Order: sequence, then structure tokens, then C-alpha cells
Amino acid sequence: MKRNILKITPLGGLGEVGRNCMVYEYGENILVVDSGLMFPENDMLGVDYIIPDFTYLVQNRSKVRGIIITHGHEDHTGALPHLLAEVQAPIYSTPLTQGMLEVKLAKHGLAQKADLRTVHAGETINIGPFKVHLFHVCHSIPDGVGLGIETPAGMIIHSSDYKFDHTPVDGWPSDYARLAELSRGGVLALLADSTNAERPGWTPSEKVVDAALNRVFDRAPGRIIIASFASLISRMQQVAAVAESHGRKLAFVGTSMQDNVKIARKLGYLKFPDSLVVSIEQALNLPPAEVAIMVTGSQGEPTSILGRLSTTRNRLFDVVPGDTIVLSSHPIPGNEENVYRTINRLFALGADVIYEAIAPVHVSGHASQEEMKLLLHLTRPQFVVPVHGELRHLKQHALLAQQVGVPAENIAVIENGQSIEFVDGAMKLGGRVPTPYVFVDSSGVAGISEDVMREREKLSQDGVVMVGVVVDRFTGRMMQTPNIRIFGFSANGETDAITAGIQKRVEGVLQRSGSGSPERDMEKDISTYLYSETHRRPVVFVSFNKV
Repeated sequence: MKRNILKITPLGGLGEVGRNCMVYEYGENILVVDSGLMFPENDMLGVDYIIPDFTYLVQNRSKVRGIIITHGHEDHTGALPHLLAEVQAPIYSTPLTQGMLEVKLAKHGLAQKADLRTVHAGETINIGPFKVHLFHVCHSIPDGVGLGIETPAGMIIHSSDYKFDHTPVDGWPSDYARLAELSRGGVLALLADSTNAERPGWTPSEKVVDAALNRVFDRAPGRIIIASFASLISRMQQVAAVAESHGRKLAFVGTSMQDNVKIARKLGYLKFPDSLVVSIEQALNLPPAEVAIMVTGSQGEPTSILGRLSTTRNRLFDVVPGDTIVLSSHPIPGNEENVYRTINRLFALGADVIYEAIAPVHVSGHASQEEMKLLLHLTRPQFVVPVHGELRHLKQHALLAQQVGVPAENIAVIENGQSIEFVDGAMKLGGRVPTPYVFVDSSGVAGISEDVMREREKLSQDGVVMVGVVVDRFTGRMMQTPNIRIFGFSANGETDAITAGIQKRVEGVLQRSGSGSPERDMEKDISTYLYSETHRRPVVFVSFNKV
């Protein structure tokens, strides 16, 4: 008799920070938890963001019974439009998360097509054979939930992003009682956030930021510009409260931030008087000492408001001496270079820049080591699968689990695509599914290949040489001097000599080949010559025309 197996497969979020997507499968039923994006690394030229490869879900679309989105951050929601273009299933999310999803899906023309269903922390929903218990968790956005997924194989606790904040900005701490209740019958496996597994102690409360913001507002002589994630609702509430207490008007700049403010206020997650908020046009006409502005771009993204401000390309206003700029975020791993380059440019423009390294203007929304140990004690799982983090984070989380008594053989450190299976109370590795990066560029088209990325990198590093050759179609002789253009690299002041050398190679190939079409031979000879002279390998294109 065939036994049904609980199979869990990460399509993203393991071995990396971002594009979180977990697939739970039992028999002919699939439950998807989250569908997030990841920011590109510095060498991923022209890429806006990266999403999971959904091929496995597309191949099994008839089995997908539901999609649960745990909270409204982009690394958990950003790929949902791409998933819904291929797979249709009900989408379950809490009110604030759903409001943010509605805006996102509307921009992709999917608002009417999506089957959005509102759920609340504390509720239980049935999705195929999965009985899903939702419990509230603190994070850096309100209305986040973890999941107790009751399956025929046993109870799975999926923490999502969490921290144990006893004084959260919204006054809604994590639901310890619900966690303990779900764990009472035994937890087969805990899948828990590993982002801060290297950080000892406890993650500070969001309340720490209040004092830091007050000090900034006390001392700033001119405008205060606060950069944050567009979805960091708790920070918006803190900035609004401090701005009001200091008699400053507050403007929100950036379409995504304005959309989220509108939704959060409508649903009651942001609370401040209408009189506090002004448009950016009104703010620019007020005395600088009476203005605070919240903008997107805390990760130094070139097209964000702060990114454009740092390069003096923002359409509405510029940074001026006397401005105080606060980066209320922590650089995403791999993005530090962008952030610090932006900070340096802002300093050069005369602004006073405040960031996490010099003042506590941001605290993490993720649990540190002692909180991770507490979650392990609360749930007492038989097996542990660290999730959400680079491999170093997953490994450190595994060590923490061993420290609190989980046997090493009961801990699975896996990466994207590697499934794990549970049957008869035992855990084993299952098969693998492909999980390559799927790049999304500014055209909104997913599927840029690795070959294209390598070509972009090569073009950026070594430049391009283009050679136009016109020959007599009958004799093969050159009709005119080759048109040679060099882009993206310097020939150490010897451009004329390099150009003459390229022309000589063109003539040599023509003499050898007669009246043929020797483009490839020319490209090869020119490439060899350029490397011998410059130690660079530019991409060489030869356009060969017969007249």
C-alpha cells in the first residue's frame, strides 16, 4: 500500500536572503507559503529583482490548493504576480497584507483575477488536508503571522519572519500562548527564520528607535529626510509621532510608500491626524525647520527617491546643506556597497547623514540568538529545518538548535530545491527540483538567461570594439578604411596605434580568405591582438558588407 508522504520543498529563501517561497505537499495537494523577490547583487546588471523559478508549481498547478502570504514585505510578496500568471489558487492573508497585495496585483492587471481571502491571527483555516492555525508574530510590519500547519504526518510550525518584542510599536506582542497551545500535542518539525542567527542576545525593541528619532529631531536645523522601506509601517508610525511632537509637517514621497500609507491608515494600522500630513509640494514651501519627509531608497537603489537625490536627479527637490538624512534600515546582505556609496554622495552634497552604524535609528525585525532558543523551547520540535538566510545563517541556527538539545541528526540544513520528506515520524532527504534565479528587468519580462547576464558582465568589464568592413563582392578587396569604434576601455593613450593594429589584422584576414566571409576569423584575430596589447578582452563585433 502506497504511503502518503509530507514533502517540503523550498523554492527560495534558503542559502540567500529574499525570494522566500516554501512548498508543502501531501498526496495530491500543495500548499504554498509566501512568494517573494530578492534584490539583485551588484554584478547583476540591468536586473530589477529576482524571483523563484516556479516551474515545479506550474507542472503541478492542479495540485495547488492555496497560497498563504505571511506578511507584506517584498521578500515574501514581490513574486506573487508572476506566480499568479501561471497558477490559480486562493490567496490567504491578513487585512493589512491583503490591502498591500491588492495594490500590487492591480499594477499587474491581476486585481480582478486574484481570489483574495482575508484571514486573521488566531484563526484556523482548512486548505485541502492542511489545517492551518495562524498566530500573530512581531516583525517590522504589522499583521504578520506564523503558521501551525497540521498535517496527517504531524504538526509543522512555520515561524515566518519574527522577533519577540515585548514593547512593539503597535502594542501587539507575539502570541506566546497560541504557540504553546499548538505545541502541546507535539511538533514534528520547526521551520524558523535564521536571518539573525549570528547575533547574540535579544533583538532590541522597536521602542529604541523612538529615542534616537527624538534626538535627531531635537538637533536638526533644517529639513529631515527619513529613508525607509515602503512597507515599514511601524517606522512610519514612529516618525509621524515624533514629527507631530516637534511641530513638523510630514510628507510621504514615492508611489509605493504613499500607497502603503493610504492602506494602513484606512485599515487603522497607522494613526495620526490628517492635519499632520502635507504633499511634497506643500512641504517644499514651508520653512525647512518645519518639515519632515519620508522617502523610499534606504538600500541605495539607483531609481529610488533617495538614490536619485544622491545623484541630483530627483525631479521634485534636491538635497541642500542643512538637510538631515536618516537611513532607517539595515543594508541587505550583499547590498552594503550601494548603501555606503549613497551615504558618501549625500555627505558630499552637504547633508548630515544618520545611519545605523552611528545611531540606533533602526532595529532589526528578526529574532536574535536568545529569541531563537526561546522559540525552540516553546515548540520543542522533533526536527528542525533552518530557513530564511544565507548558508552561514542556516548553519549557525543549526548549532543553536543543538545547544538546546535537538540531536544533530534531527536538523536538516538544506538549500533551495532540496526537498525533505516526513513519513512515519522519520525525516529524510527527498528529490531535488531546479531553482535557478529568474531575473526580471525593467521591461517587466522574467526569464533573462544566465548567458545574457554573463554577456552584460563582460561588456561592463572589458568594453566593446565594433569594426565595419566594406569589400568588393567580386574581388574581396576593401573598398574603404574599416570603421573602427572602441567603447568602454582605454588603450592607455595609444588609441591611434590600436586602431591601426586592428586595421592591419583586418587586411591580413582578407588576404588569407579571398572573397569569402571571414567575420569570425577577424573577430578572433582582433581579440588576440587586443589582449596582447592591452591585456583586456573586449567583446569584438565585425560587420562585413559586400558591395
